[in-house]
Amino acid sequence: MSFLSPDYPEVLYDQDEGEVNASFRPAGTPPDYVAPNGSTFHYLSTRLSTNGLYGLYQNRLTGQIGGTSPHFHKTMSESFYILSGEIHIFDGERWFDASRGDYLYIPPGGVHSFGNISGEPAEFLMLFSPGAAREGYFEGLADVAAMTEEERAAFFVRHDSFFTDMTKGPAADSWQDRAALRKSFKTR
Repeated sequence: MSFLSPDYPEVLYDQDEGEVNASFRPAGTPPDYVAPNGSTFHYLSTRLSTNGLYGLYQNRLTGQIGGTSPHFHKTMSESFYILSGEIHIFDGERWFDASRGDYLYIPPGGVHSFGNISGEPAEFLMLFSPGAAREGYFEGLADVAAMTEEERAAFFVRHDSFFTDMTKGPAADSWQDRAALRKSFKTR
């Protein structure tokens, strides 16, 4: 069964009566994961809770400078919506500082990167579709430095993260350089 309008996807629920099956997550719920640097991840909707339709995380970055190297995903789109602070974002062509209310959509295969160079906390929503088990990726990043080059490359491929240099993944040094350059321009 499908709707008469071609603008709608295939029917996902085919019963005549609705169900009581919504989920509510109150404000103040503790984060699902706290990274070693203190950044927090709230897994608002996961692949499991949405039957693979999408994933939605609320990420709160500390003021620590860092982020990812440019990369792309083969199985999903990804979107960022900035709630507070400033996130340094690469859209495949240029870097820019995104702030409250800014939004970036990245289709599958779209090169992108993001991080914090402001030295101040920042918060954003991360939406990816279809849903993937990204929890293991973010929680596993703490162990990347201890991995061999082969283990690191396998970790990134397993989590659909394809970097320019698959042996490096997230690069901290270049983020420090970006922050220093940004600071020098702001003080002129």
